[in-house]
Amino acid sequence: MNKNDLISAVADASGLSKSDASSAVEGVFDTITKALSNGDEVRLVGFGTFSVAKRKASTGRNPRTGEPMTIKASNQPKFKAGKGLKDSVN
Repeated sequence: MNKNDLISAVADASGLSKSDASSAVEGVFDTITKALSNGDEVRLVGFGTFSVAKRKASTGRNPRTGEPMTIKASNQPKFKAGKGLKDSVN
């Protein structure tokens, strides 16, 4: 399922027009993105938790040359599925 399929499914399930469903889906994505960029966590009970994991700086190797290089520290988005989502998949 891609983004357009998701928008169509939301429109069908909620009775909204596709443009309204598109605005709703985009709004959810934007809100989650802003919360994570502010360092907050987004918990959707029964679905899952979006959070930010801090990755430390490390040393790696350039695959072409084999020379060591440093990899900068970064923040990575993380999702942990909730019990309701896990149960519905299994």
